[in-house]
Amino acid sequence: MVENEPGPDSLGTDARLTSLDERLKAAQADEASRTKAGKVESDGGYRLGNRVLAELTGGMVGGALIGWVIDRFAGTQPWGLLVMLALGTIAAFRNIIRISTKRPK
Repeated sequence: MVENEPGPDSLGTDARLTSLDERLKAAQADEASRTKAGKVESDGGYRLGNRVLAELTGGMVGGALIGWVIDRFAGTQPWGLLVMLALGTIAAFRNIIRISTKRPK
């Protein structure tokens, strides 16, 4: 006899469930637009930080590599490396200062 009785699946959709679905979709859309706007702002700072890090490491590694090559061919063991490492570091800091003083759009 229990098998013949209608269960919860046979009931029509409740107005409360429909209203809840509409409010949930609206809240999800608001949350998506809010997090998208916040993500764009933080993404710019993240990219800027990565660029500064790349400039610093690239300048130092590039200067050290060029100084090492000069030392190998010229026979001036520590001095070429030290001078070019210092010049690479100075160039890296100059580029970082140039990047940081740009006005944001």
